[in-house]
Amino acid sequence: MKRWFVIVFLLFSSAAIVLSHRCSFAQQEEPEVERKVVSKVAPIYPDLARKTNIHGAVKLGVVIGPDGRVESARVIGGNPVLIQAAVNAVRKWRYEAGPQRSTEVVELKFGDR
Repeated sequence: MKRWFVIVFLLFSSAAIVLSHRCSFAQQEEPEVERKVVSKVAPIYPDLARKTNIHGAVKLGVVIGPDGRVESARVIGGNPVLIQAAVNAVRKWRYEAGPQRSTEVVELKFGDR
């Protein structure tokens, strides 16, 4: 009985940590303002994804500096095989300059879907 309680407690604790981590991005001090993308770099489709026919989308939370450069990209969701390619591409994107740091949610689609 004690072992079962510990397992349930750990599962709920893990779920709470994951949920609070996902919510923390939206609650950061940077406002979510849509800024126009000045230049995009397309992600490179990973060889492993191509060989195993993996398709899908990767959703990222992006922090954009006042100069329009991407300061950081945080994974919100997507296939682990595709994530690094999406992050690498988005970090090279440039947005229009703005008065302050802001956040955006970006979705990159891979494959036929």
